[in-house]
Amino acid sequence: MIGNRGRDTSPELAVRRLVHATGLRYRVNARPVPGLRRTADLVFRPSKVAVFIDGCFWHGCPRHGSVPKTNVEFWGAKIDGNRRRDRETGRHLRREGWLVLRFWEHEDPTVVAARVASAVRDRRPSRPR
Repeated sequence: MIGNRGRDTSPELAVRRLVHATGLRYRVNARPVPGLRRTADLVFRPSKVAVFIDGCFWHGCPRHGSVPKTNVEFWGAKIDGNRRRDRETGRHLRREGWLVLRFWEHEDPTVVAARVASAVRDRRPSRPR
């Protein structure tokens, strides 16, 4: 388990590289809302966009998620808990006015980055001239 990363995974790095190339800047592994003990993979504070790139195993992907054959009760509860926490985090952030974008690690980084960039640009606060 020590080799499992909580941040800077290959899917995250690929998306971050592509989003950065569009000229957007963001916080990495940051708390969108002070006081909420949850971090998003990419945080765009002025636009209030929080991006999560979920691992298929850890978050129970319907297409790729699996439960190990040993210690089934533990892993089932762990993955269910992660999914519950994900839903709770999304609800809390939406109540605070945030747009929550969730993607699976198996999704095409180019498509993910394009959706993120579009959402951030759509929500940018207008600047007075």
